[in-house]
Amino acid sequence: MNTAVENLAKSVTFSPDSLRIEWRVGGHVEFASLWLRDNAPAGRDAQSGQRLGDIVDLPADPKIRSVSTMADTLRVDWLDEASPTLFDLNWLRSHGPGAMRSAPELKVTRWLEGARLDAARDFAWLRMRDLHADRPARLAWMTRLVQEGIAFLSEVPSEELAILEAVAPLGLVVDTNYGRVFDVRAVPQPENLAYSDRGLGLHTDNPYRDPVPGFQALHCLVASRDGGENVFADGFAIAEYLREAEPATFAKLTGTPVLFHYRSKDAELLSEKPLIQLSTRGEIRAVHYNSRSIAPLQFAASEAREFYAAYRRLAELLREPRFQLGTKLRDGDLVVFDNRRILHGRTGFSSAKFPRHLQGCYLTRDSVLSETGLLRRRLAEEGR
Repeated sequence: MNTAVENLAKSVTFSPDSLRIEWRVGGHVEFASLWLRDNAPAGRDAQSGQRLGDIVDLPADPKIRSVSTMADTLRVDWLDEASPTLFDLNWLRSHGPGAMRSAPELKVTRWLEGARLDAARDFAWLRMRDLHADRPARLAWMTRLVQEGIAFLSEVPSEELAILEAVAPLGLVVDTNYGRVFDVRAVPQPENLAYSDRGLGLHTDNPYRDPVPGFQALHCLVASRDGGENVFADGFAIAEYLREAEPATFAKLTGTPVLFHYRSKDAELLSEKPLIQLSTRGEIRAVHYNSRSIAPLQFAASEAREFYAAYRRLAELLREPRFQLGTKLRDGDLVVFDNRRILHGRTGFSSAKFPRHLQGCYLTRDSVLSETGLLRRRLAEEGR
């Protein structure tokens, strides 16, 4: 059956088992009758929005008897039920299949050939004071951070612990065995090679932890005058490149669990995950690559050759200069990046000649996404 609608919807078509809406602005969406019954507004607490019942409290196979509309309200009447269900059409439009995934901060913008890019020109930069004081500018910066995986701040005071004030609007900082804030500088007999003068190949941090830290911030207090350049690469873009060019290699890397291990006098950390992790939809969800922390691989001899070949191929791609974005942070610069996506490294330097001092911290991924979405919602409510 079909009923005409004057406002948001161009038309509504329904059968006992489903309902289809054609939107006036274009496109359409279809809802199963059980989905509609499950999402009846009357079945949710008015204050929290949480469901008041469970799936077993609903009819197993609800049937639509009729549909009517008034302004932007849709009314569904049910067979074998006396009470109708009323839906706001705006709500249906924003909660239909795929609608929640259309939030700007969930759209990935991949960048493969980092060598062609200029960090100062092609990525988001904002002064620290503007991040704190200008909410629309903060939203634009955070959106690009989430979409592109990396963004930069300038004019952060070159003082210890200034990083915590700088990232406060972004999300929740987490403590690890390295502390709430960790110093990246050369020390005698380092427990981690990050605390040496050595150059570090591209890697993600803490794959031996569960969960892996979501976002990482690095604040440059003292830049080395010779060496110590930062290097970044988009792990999602490289993984997609590998999926298209070498699907067998991609399948081996996504389907093989790898054990990561870290030990020190204060920590004993183990976690198993593939080097490239997929979502249930087959989308690349994370890249976990840290050759320093891979435990001895416990494969049968017959399995080892194939995995090592795939592992080597990924390592070769990470060494290709065309995939690497190089930049040198200056005193007072700060970079934030998605630790599940962006690989980072550095060139070597000599701390005996020129000291180099960065401070870092980790932020939870969900808190950064939450702050971005919440800020977007509040600005929209204010009409900004």
